[in-house]
Amino acid sequence: MRGETAVEGEGAMDARTQTGRGHGFGGLGMILGNGWLDFGVIGVAGMLASFALATVWGPAEAQMNKKAGVERGVFGKLDDSTAIEVFTLRNSKGAAAKIITYGGTLTELWVPDRTGKTGDVVLGFDDLKGYLGDHPHFGGVIGRYANRIAKGKFSIDGQEYTLATNNGPNTLHGGTVGFDHRVWKGEPISGAKGAAVRLTYVSPDGEEHFPGTLTARVVYTLTEDNALKIEYTGTTDKPTAVNLTNHSYFNLSGGGDVLGYTVTLNASRYTPVDSTLIPTGELAAVKGTAYDFTKPMTIGSRIAELAKVKELGGYDINYIVDGESGKLRMAANVVDPASGREMEVWTTEPGVQMYTANWLDGSIHGKRGVAYGRYGAVCLETQHYPDSVNHANFPSAILRPGATYHTETIYKFSAK
Repeated sequence: MRGETAVEGEGAMDARTQTGRGHGFGGLGMILGNGWLDFGVIGVAGMLASFALATVWGPAEAQMNKKAGVERGVFGKLDDSTAIEVFTLRNSKGAAAKIITYGGTLTELWVPDRTGKTGDVVLGFDDLKGYLGDHPHFGGVIGRYANRIAKGKFSIDGQEYTLATNNGPNTLHGGTVGFDHRVWKGEPISGAKGAAVRLTYVSPDGEEHFPGTLTARVVYTLTEDNALKIEYTGTTDKPTAVNLTNHSYFNLSGGGDVLGYTVTLNASRYTPVDSTLIPTGELAAVKGTAYDFTKPMTIGSRIAELAKVKELGGYDINYIVDGESGKLRMAANVVDPASGREMEVWTTEPGVQMYTANWLDGSIHGKRGVAYGRYGAVCLETQHYPDSVNHANFPSAILRPGATYHTETIYKFSAK
């Protein structure tokens, strides 16, 4: 979702107390003040793709030779010696997912292409140092409230709460230090339908000025049919706002841009936004707009219409998933013609934010030294609508004591 690289710049709790912040966002003020620049991603896509493909696909055979199950290790340590663990989930088909306890972050996701060769399809960093610095939430669990809250204010039962505003006049992704910059507790799950890990984080009453102690749990499961299932649950001791998601950046080719990807969305409506990307409250039809993906369309076919708007730079909008909220249904389908990889997104959530990495500019070097350029990934963040806490006509994002927050999202991969 837009704003991550362009206006946040929040290194967050640990980033501000750690040493060696190697991946900062210097010059973001310039990007905001002058508008984003055309870095000629299309022109350099071939170079990026060649480099990325030469490096990303190298360990494929090693992935295939590992046993199915869960491996537990240490990813790195914080300055206070807190160990950040890594859990590697594998299936018998050669797919693998790596999750770290810093931010509940998905750092790697290896799935096969049409030739059977596995490759890593998410953006991120090789080591903990990258995740501690400023970055656009690569792979993290976003909370306590994903997306934006207008002017950092909302009310529950007549009590107003004021949050930190870290995205222009608004609160984005939980505030100054969101869940993706907190240390979670991880444990492998036995008997699950696939290799699985459960992550737990207890957010105390008043953290980031949200009310109530929220106990959040996230379970990642890698299934035998190459699907990554993510289940989110939460309980609270006071009424509070909750909206959890995963902020993975997907590049199914392992390099280059995503403009040639074909996308289909099970969404006939969307939530239009104002100049600060807060929903107006309208539930508008996508028909006749650049937001219409009810039939397969390439991302790049109409992105220029949105790129003219400085605040957007590309796709960064919440779609209303058709069908009954709370029931698992397909939200999106993405196909990369180069690799043959196809990704289906299934969710119980009412909405999904499609963001096309509009503010990546090549200044961040991620895994294997690859420079991440504009339109170098697509995010599909399943969620309650942005600013739902201030719109009575949106699905409620308020959790009360005695109730359990529960949502499920599945990213299912195939190739043809």
